[in-house]
Amino acid sequence: MLLQDLLFSFVFLVLSTSLAAASVLVDFQVAQPPLVPKNVKQCTIQILQRDFAFSFGLAEVVQFEPPTDCGPVGSWAAVTLNFTVTSNGTQFDRLGIFTFQNVEIWRTSTPEPTLGGIIWTYVKDVTRYTPLFAKPGTFILQLDNLIETGLNGVYSAVLHATFYSSSPAHPPAPKADLIVPISSLLNNTGNDVSVPPTFSLNVTLPENTVKVFAELYASGNGNEEFWYFNTVNQFLPDLPGGFIGQGPFREVRLQIDGRVAGVAYPYATIFTGGIIPTAWRPITSYGALDLPTYFIDVTPFVPLLTDGNPHNFSLDVTSAEPDHAIQQNWFLSAALQVFLDSSSKPTTGKMTLYSADPFSQTTTTGSVGNNDVNITVTASRALRIESTIVSGSGQVNHVAFTQNLQYSNVQSYLNDAQIQNVLQTATGSVLSTHNGVSVVVDQFSYPLAINITNLDADGSNFTATFDHSYDRDVLPLPIIPRSNIQERQTATGFFSETPNGNFGNGTNNNVFSYIDVAGNTFFRTVNAALNNITLDLQSGSLAPTTTPHLPFAPVQGPLVKPRLPNNRVIPGV
Repeated sequence: MLLQDLLFSFVFLVLSTSLAAASVLVDFQVAQPPLVPKNVKQCTIQILQRDFAFSFGLAEVVQFEPPTDCGPVGSWAAVTLNFTVTSNGTQFDRLGIFTFQNVEIWRTSTPEPTLGGIIWTYVKDVTRYTPLFAKPGTFILQLDNLIETGLNGVYSAVLHATFYSSSPAHPPAPKADLIVPISSLLNNTGNDVSVPPTFSLNVTLPENTVKVFAELYASGNGNEEFWYFNTVNQFLPDLPGGFIGQGPFREVRLQIDGRVAGVAYPYATIFTGGIIPTAWRPITSYGALDLPTYFIDVTPFVPLLTDGNPHNFSLDVTSAEPDHAIQQNWFLSAALQVFLDSSSKPTTGKMTLYSADPFSQTTTTGSVGNNDVNITVTASRALRIESTIVSGSGQVNHVAFTQNLQYSNVQSYLNDAQIQNVLQTATGSVLSTHNGVSVVVDQFSYPLAINITNLDADGSNFTATFDHSYDRDVLPLPIIPRSNIQERQTATGFFSETPNGNFGNGTNNNVFSYIDVAGNTFFRTVNAALNNITLDLQSGSLAPTTTPHLPFAPVQGPLVKPRLPNNRVIPGV
């Protein structure tokens, strides 16, 4: 197997040096097109344009005014954002945080450029944030980039918003009455917060609130970027120096007044500089351009939140270690979608059941011998909260919110850690019912398998294989249709660090399907090898009538050194 990888790399390098100047590489993440009406009036406005070069701590901050020529403001059938970026040269991937009215509305990242140049466009459905777009406010894109020796790639970005007018055939999209940020509330940078430590914010909700739903944004960065590879502290002495501790399990928690309101077992997003950069060209890892979010029904807390007083909302991330601590750092934020009663009278009621431990139940086992270390971490979470809620207008709502989550991570460090394997699964069932009707459903499975094999003692030549899936049947909010997404991505790659520069190759295969309750469908099978799309089949009601041509563009010149888990972490991003 290793000999085949070396031969594959040799063929790639010969091809790269023999081909003429490359055309611009079109990068993309596999995803369904947004659900927007056809044959209605559209109004597109440019929100911002910026060359992100020396942009650390210098976010793009603009003032937004809603358009008035697509019907009454806020009555739109849909709203989308179109983000198009070009870059060429050498650069790390960078995290992007879109914040509007102090609410994070999109978390993304940048593909790493080539010397021949790259371009990508992603269209994001932001219809659920219509209450924000219906009024003027501050729009922020934080995209921290740095130009220095060896890193000359500038990200030239433009962002447009498109508003789709409503009609009898396409009525205004349903929306919350109010969106409340759980964020830093800053007006000069992205509003995500860095934990640890725990982030807390006091929030006062209207007294006639009857329903509240939280959406969580979460991603690991720094020593937490490869959290699923982090080593259990107990076994650090049995491994070569430099491995990162605090174990691989992570639970993102939302607490209200010190009590757990709901949690997320996060999906492992691999950014395009992760482990084998050329494995993610031109197809990024799933979620890299549009990181998944997580949904919690906070409605059972409404009888406690409608007393007119501030209540403490907190966000943190915990591990399976005895101290539950993690490394630095996770970027978090949340938004509350709030629904009000038609009456101005205060909402009343009672929380009738609360069953939730402060932390997930976890176990750790392992073995050491024959230059091998094998570790297994498991976790589970059971939560149930019930309330009876009486609105000012007299409507009674019996609410039950449950979470049943499971996690397993098996790590193998073989041949004195020259081979590293991780096999992780996170599965779960989340259900919220209001008077017996499902309003939040989230049944998910996030299997992940990665192998990293060193071909020499110093790790300057190595191979990696990836097999990860995103399978999710989700009804996120009562204003969003229920959908089923199944994505499986397998990728391979080789990387070589030499005195004359860094080189590599990669393959990437994807099978994707999207089906929703409205009958919309999208299916795509797309493969890439050596930056070349070798197969692209698209079908379903949302599929384009023609498949765009994605040109071949071989990697040229030295690559930026990849970021790797544990003892081969490369600082810089």
